[in-house]
Amino acid sequence: MTSQDGFLLSFIKYGENDAVLYCFTEEEGFQTYFLKGIYSKKNKKKAFLLPLNKLNFSVSSGKNTGIQTVSRFEMIEANDIYTDIKANTVIFFVADFLNQILRNEHKNPAIFGAIEEFVHELNQQNYRSHLIFLIKILKIQGVAPLLGNGNYLDPETGTFSDLGTHHFFDSENCMFWKLILSAENPYEIKIPQALRKNFLDSLLVYYHYHITDFKTPNSLEIIQQIFE
Repeated sequence: MTSQDGFLLSFIKYGENDAVLYCFTEEEGFQTYFLKGIYSKKNKKKAFLLPLNKLNFSVSSGKNTGIQTVSRFEMIEANDIYTDIKANTVIFFVADFLNQILRNEHKNPAIFGAIEEFVHELNQQNYRSHLIFLIKILKIQGVAPLLGNGNYLDPETGTFSDLGTHHFFDSENCMFWKLILSAENPYEIKIPQALRKNFLDSLLVYYHYHITDFKTPNSLEIIQQIFE
C-alpha cells in the first residue's frame, strides 16, 4: 500500500459502480487507477471527481490487471474554481490537454509544480493563465521556441525570423510569445481578450509540430465560445 498525491486528469465509469482514473502524481507521474464503488448510492466522494482536483490516494497493485487499485482517497484542498463558469471551462480544457500529452510522462516535479501554480492562478481569476501555462509546459519539455531577433515565430522550426510563415503567427501574436518566453513572472502578462482566440490557435499549431501524435482537445470549441 502506498500513498500518492496527484491531480485528476480524467475518469471513465466502469460497470455500474466503479471507475478508472487517469492522474498525474507527484511521485510517479502519469498513473491509471481503479476505483471501486465510487458510483454506489451511499458514496458521497463521487463529488471529488473533478478535473485537476488535487487528491491523495492510498493504492495497491492489482493482482491480475496490474492497474493499481484505490483503497481510499481524500481531497487535499478545496477551491472555488468549479463554481466559476469561465474558470471551470479553462480547467476542463487544460485537464483534457494534459490527459493527452502526459500519458508517457514519468515523475516530473517541474510539471507537477507548474500544474499547482496554474490552478493557483486560475483561483485568482486569471482567465488567461492557460495560455501561459501551455508555454511553460513547452519549456519544461524542452521544445519551446528559441528566442531571436526576428518578429515572427516559425512554428515548424521553433525559431524567430524576419518573415512570417503562418497566418496565426502575426507580429502581434509573436510579440506575446516572446514576452511569455522571456518573462520572469509570465502570469503577470496581460493578453488582451480580443487576441486570446488567435493566441490559443497558435499554441495548438505549435503543439501539432512539436508534440508527437498531438490532437486538438475536444473541449477547444467550448473554451473558444466562452471567451468570445
